[in-house]
Amino acid sequence: MLNDPYTWYFVGGVLLLLGGATAVGQFLKGQPESSLNPAMIDTFNRRVRAWWLLCSLLAASLVLHREVSVVLFGLLAFWALREFITLTPTRLSDHRTLFWVFLIFTPLQYVLVGLDKYDIYSIFIPLYGLLFVTARVAFSGDPKRFLERTAKIQAGLVFCVYCLSFAPALLYLQIYQVDTLATLAEPAAQGDPGGSPVRIAMAQPWPKNALLLFYFVFLVQMGDALQYVWGKVLGQRVIAPAISPTRTWEGFLGGVGSTALLGAVLSFATPFNHWQAAAIALVVALAGFAGGMTMSAIKRDRGVKDYGTLVVGHGGVLDRIDSLCFAAPIFFHITKVFFTAG
Repeated sequence: MLNDPYTWYFVGGVLLLLGGATAVGQFLKGQPESSLNPAMIDTFNRRVRAWWLLCSLLAASLVLHREVSVVLFGLLAFWALREFITLTPTRLSDHRTLFWVFLIFTPLQYVLVGLDKYDIYSIFIPLYGLLFVTARVAFSGDPKRFLERTAKIQAGLVFCVYCLSFAPALLYLQIYQVDTLATLAEPAAQGDPGGSPVRIAMAQPWPKNALLLFYFVFLVQMGDALQYVWGKVLGQRVIAPAISPTRTWEGFLGGVGSTALLGAVLSFATPFNHWQAAAIALVVALAGFAGGMTMSAIKRDRGVKDYGTLVVGHGGVLDRIDSLCFAAPIFFHITKVFFTAG
């Protein structure tokens, strides 16, 4: 796949974009504070640094074996779950349950992804994880806030581990691209012994799964960025002030629309045609926005600004992948249902 020119066009374009954003951010940082909003510039530069971190992870999926990418995403999920559980503290009696969650269920989910066991990993955590967590907390003998405690653990396991695992699972799909080829002739009609050629749809294998993963993550991150930019430029009506005072209807609509257009422009990096890429990008942007709002609601409930501090200057891992967690299973299943053989 590295010999494919489209891969280099796309990756090179992303690197140029990030390099340009870094240069712009440094330029703005050196301007007098009286002419620009320092807080906005600082936020922009922190976002760019976080994008470089994610792009480094995605580069591994292009040059390394796909099992390595699964391991990297598994470590990302482990850290995100740690941040989530730290923010939503449980009781001492839940520690044995958390041992199973962190050291058994989390790595096993990604082992199943790496073994391409879709029938198992697609239900492993939502079904067996839910049953186990509920029962194990009950066996601890501590009934205080039982439903609240089990719900916290289950939510963290689903959002941070299960949903994110569908991103590296894209690497294992047998994807096909539909092409239209003139290969058959109509049966000879009465009075027309020669018949006439017709064009039929043929499914061609599309082996560039790592490029599709890169496209997906880039699209989600750009969706967040475009919503932020549109919100700053035109934002007037805040969607939910108590949840996120910076997310506006103008930013939402402008960001979602721009992401759809961007998805269509970058369709060369996918097995989708232009209108399919635009529609899928629209759905991805909507899912990413829902993920950001949901995780913001959890942070507001806990009275904190960020989930953690691993990403220097811009919160934790979960602050940067909250949109991915919601969009990954949706993008995966759209691709699996419409662009694979089964």
